[in-house]
Amino acid sequence: MEQGLREAYLGGFDAVVFCGFAFEAPAQAAIEANVHPHVKAFLAHIRPDVIMTDAAGGSLLKTTASSQLFTVFGEPDVTLKQDGDEFIVELHGVDVYDPLTGDVHSAHAGQIAAWFLDTDYDGRTFAICQAFFPNRSAWKKLERALRGTLDKERFEQLTGRVSLPFKAGKHGKLAVKVIDQRGNEVMRVLNLEEREAQYD
Repeated sequence: MEQGLREAYLGGFDAVVFCGFAFEAPAQAAIEANVHPHVKAFLAHIRPDVIMTDAAGGSLLKTTASSQLFTVFGEPDVTLKQDGDEFIVELHGVDVYDPLTGDVHSAHAGQIAAWFLDTDYDGRTFAICQAFFPNRSAWKKLERALRGTLDKERFEQLTGRVSLPFKAGKHGKLAVKVIDQRGNEVMRVLNLEEREAQYD
């Protein structure tokens, strides 16, 4: 990343866009920190279906103006609350850049396909400890398909925007991963040890 920013600066560019199907948390944090004083760095998520091909190797993706193969959006907007030695995360949404209009709009939690917590993130591997699926329309389709009734209490938990209480793990870090309706994912890492120190 640093070499790319350096080459961009030497080449007279003022911005670099890093594109990928997914970004590890350390890489994402480094890019968003924007350490170069003269060159801005941005993340762009590539839609996973661009690599889908048919038996002959041809692309299955329809390349129209509205395809939006690349999506730029910010880290999850969350609030971390502490009650004694337990934490709760509330998801508010995520900012998404629309390349067709050039506008940045906020996708609220109800528009997000899924969000996950790793309550003891080790900085390398994301392990799902809690999972939520806020898009309730998908659940209604599932209920119709199963011809049954969803348990309301469990439904509220699984479609919630507020996590279940949890304690800090041995690594002292929390990772929040959000997946949008197109399958793009973004992650944010929070330091729980710093929060605990504030309450000591």
